[in-house]
Amino acid sequence: MANVTVVGAQWGDEGKGKIVDWLSNRADVVVRFQGGHNAGHTLVVDGKVYKLALLPSGVVQGKLSVIGNGVVVDPWHLLTEIDKIADQGVAITPDLLILADNACLILPLHRDLDQARLYLVASTTYQFFH
Repeated sequence: MANVTVVGAQWGDEGKGKIVDWLSNRADVVVRFQGGHNAGHTLVVDGKVYKLALLPSGVVQGKLSVIGNGVVVDPWHLLTEIDKIADQGVAITPDLLILADNACLILPLHRDLDQARLYLVASTTYQFFH
């Protein structure tokens, strides 16, 4: 198969996952190149249901899968997702999944910073209007 890229024109569910899943049967490598674990899609392969958020759909097909540098990776979520599909019989190995060494990480520190910023904005806004 020639190189194929599936890019959406909208935010949200527009069917990109179904196209990628369909194409992954014919691909040698499936790459997730952007996004995070806040969304995902459901695969049904041979009657088995897989719910993926960070993992490229190629892992279910046994295709080399890459999480690229544009993906925001929560390491804890990734490990949980790997364990979950391992329980379904899909073994994730270094030969099957590659994580870009320059992928962005989201860590507990980032959640704490977001909460602190929200608190500061809310308190500043309250003081401004009162």
